[in-house]
Amino acid sequence: MESNRSKYILIGLTAVCILLIGITSFKDGFLEPLRTSMGYFLIPVQSGVNRAGTSLYNSMRSYTTFKSALDENNQLKAQIDALTEENTRLRSGQFELERLRDLYQLDQDYQQYEKIGARVIAKDSGDWFQVFRVNKGSADGVRVDANVIAGGGLVGIVTDVGANYATVRSIIDDVSRVSGMAPQSGDTCIVAGDLTLFSEGRLRITGIRKDGDIKDGDQIVTSNISSKFLPGLLIGYATDVTTDNTRLTKSGYLVPVAQFSSLQEVLIITQIKDDQFTGDEPAEGAGS
Repeated sequence: MESNRSKYILIGLTAVCILLIGITSFKDGFLEPLRTSMGYFLIPVQSGVNRAGTSLYNSMRSYTTFKSALDENNQLKAQIDALTEENTRLRSGQFELERLRDLYQLDQDYQQYEKIGARVIAKDSGDWFQVFRVNKGSADGVRVDANVIAGGGLVGIVTDVGANYATVRSIIDDVSRVSGMAPQSGDTCIVAGDLTLFSEGRLRITGIRKDGDIKDGDQIVTSNISSKFLPGLLIGYATDVTTDNTRLTKSGYLVPVAQFSSLQEVLIITQIKDDQFTGDEPAEGAGS
């Protein structure tokens, strides 16, 4: 029984082999319709596969290009940020160097006075440096009534001193009064602080004799008879000088030389003028 089954299987396999041999022996003309039929089915499938593969390849290539461009853009942004920071640091250093050069020139202009440099560390609220604090004090030889200069001329006077700080009231403050004079004539005047008026960049000068020789454009410096300010410190330039209604005096305006909107470094003159007041001018310095 088992042998008969094996014999039948062998006969079947032999027949299949003979059939396959017969099919492969036919001419191409017999198989052409079969190949054509298969082509109608396989070509669209192959085209779809090709399109899908091409689209996937292009997408992957575009993603790779985009990621590369994004990385390059991030690197460029980092470089720009670094260059911007470096440029800001260099410009800041340049501005500081220019300010220090101005202070050095101011120091040379007033070589007759002993001075120390100080940095502004705080100020009162408002747009102007009418009252501010510096980082030098009694430990550095700073005393009350010490004169402070910057930006080409007089800034103010020290009103309070600690071991490592000093408070300065500038000449633009409402309570400030400075005895000034025109060097070319010796005629005197009073430079009065006025924050409201200084919003126009000017201060008021009063008390000029009716025949006094102070005219527009003249330098105004601290006078020899000043009670608290050392003589010869440039304050500013006179402008719009006119005769008062009383016909007894003249008055006008003064454009200060110091920049009271952006003080950063100043020079403090360590010498103090005698507290003895001479003359009939109103009290100077920092009134309260």
